[in-house]
Amino acid sequence: MPTLMKTRLPALDRHPPRPWSWAASLAAGLAVCSVSAADTNAPAPLTPQQMFEGGTNSYTNWLDLSVGGFITSGNNAQFQQQHQRSGSAFGGIDDFHFQEDIAKNTTVSVDGRSIFDEHDYHLTLGVVKENTGYVRFSIDQFRTWYNGDGGFFPPTGSYFPLSNNSLGLDRSDIVFEAGLRLENAPAVTFRYEHTSRDGEKSSTDWGFTHPDGSGLVRGLSPSFYSIDEHSDSFQLDVTHHIKATDFGAGLTYETGNLNDTLHITQFPGEGAIQQGIQDNQGTSYDMFNVHAFTETWLKKNLMFSTGYSFSDLDNTFSGSRTFNPSSTQNDFGYFGLHGGSRLYEYVMDVNLLYKPTPHISLVPSIRVDKQDWDADSSASETLGVNPSVPLSSTGGRGEIDVRERMDLTYTAITNWVFYARGDWTEGNATLSEDGGLVPITGIGILPVDAQIDENLLFQKYSLGARWYPTRRISADIGGYYKNNNYDNTFPVDSTPNDPGSPIRYPAYLAMQNFETEDVNARVTVRPRQNISLVSRCEFQYSTIHTTPDLLSGVESSRMTTWMLAQDATWTPWSRLYLQAGVNCVVSDTRTPGLDPVTQAILTARNNYWTVNFSSGFVVDDKTDLKLSYFFYNADDYKDNSLAGVPYGADAEEHGVTATLTRRISKNLRLALRYGFWHYDDASFGGNRNFDAHLVYSSLQYRF
Repeated sequence: MPTLMKTRLPALDRHPPRPWSWAASLAAGLAVCSVSAADTNAPAPLTPQQMFEGGTNSYTNWLDLSVGGFITSGNNAQFQQQHQRSGSAFGGIDDFHFQEDIAKNTTVSVDGRSIFDEHDYHLTLGVVKENTGYVRFSIDQFRTWYNGDGGFFPPTGSYFPLSNNSLGLDRSDIVFEAGLRLENAPAVTFRYEHTSRDGEKSSTDWGFTHPDGSGLVRGLSPSFYSIDEHSDSFQLDVTHHIKATDFGAGLTYETGNLNDTLHITQFPGEGAIQQGIQDNQGTSYDMFNVHAFTETWLKKNLMFSTGYSFSDLDNTFSGSRTFNPSSTQNDFGYFGLHGGSRLYEYVMDVNLLYKPTPHISLVPSIRVDKQDWDADSSASETLGVNPSVPLSSTGGRGEIDVRERMDLTYTAITNWVFYARGDWTEGNATLSEDGGLVPITGIGILPVDAQIDENLLFQKYSLGARWYPTRRISADIGGYYKNNNYDNTFPVDSTPNDPGSPIRYPAYLAMQNFETEDVNARVTVRPRQNISLVSRCEFQYSTIHTTPDLLSGVESSRMTTWMLAQDATWTPWSRLYLQAGVNCVVSDTRTPGLDPVTQAILTARNNYWTVNFSSGFVVDDKTDLKLSYFFYNADDYKDNSLAGVPYGADAEEHGVTATLTRRISKNLRLALRYGFWHYDDASFGGNRNFDAHLVYSSLQYRF
């Protein structure tokens, strides 16, 4: 089902943690000492929380106003993507909250945010009446930034940028929700949601270029998507409780339109051979879903639950792949694409929770998922200035998966918790494909006619334990083994799979096996009351074995990964805390085609490490100072540009921030912040380097 992905613009640390407890404790202690034993009529000393709040008044409403700006040098688009900020001046209402009782047991609330030039807006209105229900309305809009630049060719120092400013994709979400919550009556919830994405984002599908003018072709030219998507969903759910049973049912209807275009520039700046490609992709869909569940306590130690869901997804799609100017293009394209698909999905699950003794819990469950879909399409195919020819295709898939799972927990040994899990999925599917591209003037491939019968078996076994030897030490150790196996046969296959065949897909891979072994451990130690140490370690070893049709099997991939982390917190003084952490990942993936077979494919490495540090200092009972530092380093780049496109990160970043917070009065606070970031990216020849300064202030009024 098409979905609109949602992300959230990271906040500028709107509510940084304050070490108020240490400052307030100190101030409260001084207040206690100032009261003599004889002064029995003196007011009670303020609690630490009250000292922080500025008195005994409790302020439930607030308004945060902020203003600031970034000063950047270097690649501004990379900064925008890396930090998800506009890189310019900004300000407005950083946070607003207001709530008030408007009648007996009835509360109205308003929350909001509006930051200009960050495209960051939020508004929530709500009314809640106890034992009756609620109504809530919210609007969110935020922007995601993407660097649209292309690649870098080291031999000539050629870099292929798109723009100094990053691409922006605006996302919005409008929600109306109402709930009826009467006593001894079913709970009813209605929800309407409208989501949209509009703007541009980068693509990893780079276009071709001749980076050194010698005829060498490399995919380094930037490309980007134009996005125009929106969806509307309506959902109604009813839940109720009768005796020992909870049950519920609901309906969902969703409709949407996705109109996206991929823009590719081939051989930019190379005169007559420069070529623009537009790949238009349109989809409209309607989805209907009905679902229900039950949950019953048969006995005090026995619970039985069930669930069911049916979905009907109807898609209509269109598109084209056109060239400009078309007279110089010699690649395949198409126009007038029309088609549709229909998916029916049935899901049922049954679960049981059984506790034969107070220290043993068993949870067996089974889930059955059945899918049936079919699709068809037609278009006109093009190749250069040749006349277009019609093409068509049909396809379908039927699949059923059965998943069984067993969870076991054992707690009979003092200070120990043991757990184990087994997870199995068996399934079979049949995929049929008929049609596709056709030759034009003898160039191209014949339409495909194939049927693939697939059998799968997924297995995963997990085991672990948690130990509390003392109050100050806890340890977790665990691991799992996972094996996913696909076996395919091809009753129908119009593409010969012998080594001399120019085309072997789709009916080509007879077997693929994915295997992963994982071991992980975590230890928390508190050697003193004011010191906490957390150590984590995880190791993964994964392999992929592949057997093509008519060929022998091979280990097609092997990946090893180490993940190490150490965090420490120390409070040496009631006015001061220190936190530090180090994270390291060592990971590489090897395939049979690596050096010395070819320099075009190298070992894929994902090694990096980070350091973070933060400190909070209470200057006095009204002033706090917070400092933080961040460091990132990756050194995985190897220049093989003469044989292929270089991959792997070689980047380093430093970031430091300082925040001073001052309580001017009981309900007024001022915060000042300065930040600096420096980023180097050697894998792009330094063309993505940047420096950025942040100056920011906020004023909070509480009432």
